[in-house]
Amino acid sequence: MNIRERIEKREHEFLSTHATKSDESLGRKNNEDPCDIRTIFQRDRDRILHTKAFRRLKHKTQVFISPEGDHYRTRLTHTLEVAQISRTIARALSLNEDLTEAIALGHDLGHTPFGHTGENVLNQLHPEGFRHNEHSLRIVDELEQHKGKPGLNLSAEVRDGILNHTGSVLPITLEGQIVKIADRIAYINHDIDDSLRAGVLRMEELPKESILVLGETHGQRLDTLVKDIIENSWEKDRIIQSDKIAIAMQALRKYLFEHVYLHSSAKQEEGKAINLLKELYKYYLVHPEEVPQPYHRLEYSIDDSVCYFIAGMSDRYALSRFSNIFIPRPWNG
Repeated sequence: MNIRERIEKREHEFLSTHATKSDESLGRKNNEDPCDIRTIFQRDRDRILHTKAFRRLKHKTQVFISPEGDHYRTRLTHTLEVAQISRTIARALSLNEDLTEAIALGHDLGHTPFGHTGENVLNQLHPEGFRHNEHSLRIVDELEQHKGKPGLNLSAEVRDGILNHTGSVLPITLEGQIVKIADRIAYINHDIDDSLRAGVLRMEELPKESILVLGETHGQRLDTLVKDIIENSWEKDRIIQSDKIAIAMQALRKYLFEHVYLHSSAKQEEGKAINLLKELYKYYLVHPEEVPQPYHRLEYSIDDSVCYFIAGMSDRYALSRFSNIFIPRPWNG
């Protein structure tokens, strides 16, 4: 019995009956020989972690566009916080941590430069629309490579969790359901933290009822939310919150949308980001030969290639491309 087989055996001995077992995975699109050391979900996690798309997350906006301070979240630190929260819940519920971590690390690979502002721009410009969760799946299925071939050939469970981490469709595994709710827990709480640091919000302005229920500090709120999920999901076939906690969290989310995400001084650079992305999109439609080769596939239209190329840009790369294309350079003749 090799190391992987021992791990798979332990999963059956120690994980919940509701957990997704590695050796019972629905498998990959293309069959592969199993690893002697890692389970299928551990391999998926590692493949995601080593992608270029994952590395680019460190220079992608979470909420604040090009913040000056070192302590504001980026899309990468958000992803790591989601992974940490997800693993804590999965471990407490005796579910599959490796599957949970793989989904969490891959869930936001498809996010655009300049956060949801960039997503909204591409959704308006692309004839078929654009949604970051669908693009996250496209990245792992088509745009990243493994062993010189397009796509990472991930397991069905990880692919499903990535696609359905947002939206109305529930992931097929409890591990995917954990990531779906941990994503919301993470961004609500760290966006409050960043907004307070930036002076966009004041503590006394937050909904008092929600703060009384969830806690006054970042740590208290996380502790309350995580414990509530564990207590209410124990030995159940769904990941759920209590009504009291869910209502309090939704009120905080609604407040953030009204006072940070849509209307705040933190969004004052959004207009410039919108114009920048629109100009890049128009430029590459006219000059598709300048779009890198990986974004040209037989099934892709020119709009597809341009949209997916821009979606993959980090904030600073988008700024650099715009500057190189549209900003005159001094003559050094």
